[in-house]
Amino acid sequence: MKLINLTETKRKLELAPLPYPRDALEPVMSKATVVYHYDHLTKGYVDRFNSGEGDPDFNEAGAFMHELFWAQFRAPKSPNRPVGAVLKLIEDKHGSFDDLKAEITKAAKGIQGSGWVYLAKNGDIKTIPNHKIRRDALLPIDMWEHSWALDYKWDKEEYLKRIWRLVDWDVINQRIRNA
Repeated sequence: MKLINLTETKRKLELAPLPYPRDALEPVMSKATVVYHYDHLTKGYVDRFNSGEGDPDFNEAGAFMHELFWAQFRAPKSPNRPVGAVLKLIEDKHGSFDDLKAEITKAAKGIQGSGWVYLAKNGDIKTIPNHKIRRDALLPIDMWEHSWALDYKWDKEEYLKRIWRLVDWDVINQRIRNA
């Protein structure tokens, strides 16, 4: 997967286009959230990195993690259960998909402030305060307020319960094959 394009002379990030329309994730993630989160915040990390504004490591990590985040979704589906290699990884490390979801919810609720929770390529559940580039991220979930507050107000748990309907398991399995 080509996450961020760089030029040879000056490192420059490119914002990858969304692989779906901005309203495609409704009702799990509203068009208003996608526009705010992708068009303004995700794009902002890229723009600030390219202009040299702010902390370049923070902005690059924000762009990197968001590219993984947006690429792993598709229109909501229910039920939406993992298949293939990712299902085997989940069952080997966590017993069941429901157990994985419970463990991710617990880890996510333990994040103080903003950050990420993710399923790593080895099956571990990890968290990131703020932003960091994590090349072992298989399935990252953004826990910054901009990801859930417009749609879920204060209810992070409802966001975590519903986001699974968006996961494109074919993308996650492709990430496993490319690891």
